[in-house]
Amino acid sequence: MKTLYVTDLDGTFLTKEERISSYSLEKVNALVDRGMLFTYATARSEWSAEKATQGLKLNIPAVLYNGALIYDRKTDTPLYASFFDDEGARYVLHVLRSFGICPFIYGATQEREHIRWIPERASAGMQRYLSRREGDARLVPVHNDDDLLSGYVFYFKCIGPGEQIGEAWNVLKYDPRFVCIYHQEMYQNDFWMEISTRGANKAKGVQFLKDYLNCDKVVCFGDTSNDSDMFDVCDEKYAVKNADEWLKEKATGVIGYCEEDGVAKWLEANFRPEN
Repeated sequence: MKTLYVTDLDGTFLTKEERISSYSLEKVNALVDRGMLFTYATARSEWSAEKATQGLKLNIPAVLYNGALIYDRKTDTPLYASFFDDEGARYVLHVLRSFGICPFIYGATQEREHIRWIPERASAGMQRYLSRREGDARLVPVHNDDDLLSGYVFYFKCIGPGEQIGEAWNVLKYDPRFVCIYHQEMYQNDFWMEISTRGANKAKGVQFLKDYLNCDKVVCFGDTSNDSDMFDVCDEKYAVKNADEWLKEKATGVIGYCEEDGVAKWLEANFRPEN
């Protein structure tokens, strides 16, 4: 039986310093060397995920932007992307505007991936987000909505006060065209809302990889709301001890804290090379 192992990053596999511990890096890399098929499914971009997982031996594609993009780091190419149509993208922006929210909008042209935003409308949370991404060539400040929505749009990220973000979420979450995830940032007091098309979620990303890699079974690890749909489609699903209580109820089992290498210790104890 060929098994795929997929972990969430923030709050699950990464420490609060937004990195992999030296222990987890050593143990997981050793298991990859023994043949383990290991990857991650994250809300992060390829740039952000690669920075956080520096040193990890990732030899199969990863699920990014909560499933909006599946990226093969070995070949430096996307395998799958789910874009908004023009009407849908403009509607989402209209709703966000009505609540005073200016989002980051992730998109692409034939030449490059980009993140667009309007600097003069950026929230304090957005400023903190930008301060951690100095040198990211994808960042493109713009000054009007037409430029904000140019190219192929596949992801909206909103960062701000919980009440403001929550009000917009209570409108968009009922629209069947979109997947709308609302949660508090792991390392700050800000709340985030991430919006993608209905064709983009971790569950579909994991299913794509299962078929792409011809696997028989998927085991996953997570901690919060954007892992819920992934738990629904995996054969075994494990919540870290710091996970939301309701997610633990969906899990096959509960493992150690993210700060205590829960994922790596479970893999070390349970992984067996395929015959």
